Amino acid sequence: MRELDPREAERLVNTYSDLILRLSYTYLKSTQDGEDICQTVLLKLLTEGKVFESQEHERAWVVRMAINACKDELRAFRRRAVPLDAAAETEAPEPPRSEVLDAVMALPEKYREAVYLFYYEGYSIDEIAALTGRSGAAVSAHLSRGAEKTENHTGGRKLWDYLNGSIRTRWTACASPMQKRSVS
Repeated sequence: MRELDPREAERLVNTYSDLILRLSYTYLKSTQDGEDICQTVLLKLLTEGKVFESQEHERAWVVRMAINACKDELRAFRRRAVPLDAAAETEAPEPPRSEVLDAVMALPEKYREAVYLFYYEGYSIDEIAALTGRSGAAVSAHLSRGAEKTENHTGGRKLWDYLNGSIRTRWTACASPMQKRSVS
């Protein structure tokens, strides 16, 4: 365990806390569990003393650790038993409301993961493939199917209709020639 540098801790929290929280929320659908994952990942990053080749390498490590921690939490959740009396006393917080977020959150995990990392975090298809251990073709298919599936939750409107112009440009760059014509 290495000695903690307060400046480094502040940099890591400022740089990665929002990323980890948003990514965790897409998996766990719980703000509190996302905060726990954020704390766990940041502590591991601070205490392991891992040396990274670049900022991109550090960011990829953070994303991979957050995904793994979320998956671990989901597996652990299935094993935990909560008495019904205790569950009834706990008031659930209101999640942020957004038609787009609802549509993305309704996607199966493999589509939700690809859509989130591509549209919201700006990762390329190749970067997502490396982070998730899937092929680029699989990631592309997950993005395409995820975008199609959001139409069911948004009244037939396309995912990119809800997102800003820079994200629409990213979609156009990866879309097939037929999709590019329909986007323009």
